[in-house]
Amino acid sequence: MLCSIVPPKILGVIPARFSSTRFPGKALAPIAGKPMIQHVWERARLCPLLSRLLVATDDTRIAEAARGFGAEAVMTSPDHASGTDRAAEAAAATDADVIVNIQGDEPLIDPDAIRLAISTLLDDPRCRMATLKRRIAAPADIANPNVVKVVASLDGWALYFSRAPIPAHRGGAAVSWKHIGLYVYRRDLLLSYSSLPRGPLEESEKLEQLRALENGIGIRVAETDYDTIGVDTPEDLEAVLKLWRSRLDPTENHG
Repeated sequence: MLCSIVPPKILGVIPARFSSTRFPGKALAPIAGKPMIQHVWERARLCPLLSRLLVATDDTRIAEAARGFGAEAVMTSPDHASGTDRAAEAAAATDADVIVNIQGDEPLIDPDAIRLAISTLLDDPRCRMATLKRRIAAPADIANPNVVKVVASLDGWALYFSRAPIPAHRGGAAVSWKHIGLYVYRRDLLLSYSSLPRGPLEESEKLEQLRALENGIGIRVAETDYDTIGVDTPEDLEAVLKLWRSRLDPTENHG
């Protein structure tokens, strides 16, 4: 008798907290008449690989807004240090096999980028964590510590992430890659991630993904054309609004 293969249950989690040092309440900031978190949810749900999609928050205002536009929202602890921890709490209450941590401040997230990250993990049984990279075109981004860089092996495993310019360019054909902060985890890794020892590289760079590498956990990295546009400040929101308007009317000059 043939045995059917049960597809993995893939959960998308959008962590969203209200408090933010630089932009309090940004999850509810309006973009074209909708709160930012709604744009993230609407675009993420276009990814056909997701079995379920949650908004995980610590604030009733965000939860009520999410439920108002049809999202499934869950309340999580206000004490989480990161979106990863918030995603893990939400995932622990489900039977998901694979979890995608979708940033709640990227209203222009590409559903194909989510699909690519998921497929990268599913295509390799050895892979417990996957993410994305994009070729850096602007030289200024290489030196910008807010643009996280990644270097990977020839077969697609992350070697290092850094805020510094890596690799050093002393000739040759090496290029620099921007890390796109979209993560896919197998369940066991995500639920245990917060308990992994924090090493000196993570403490120095302030990059949570280095915890995996310092604990010997490989991260698969796939190349994408998608460029993350996160909203950390009101100025970032204005940049997103400008891009949004230009997409609605490409002939209009917003410069």
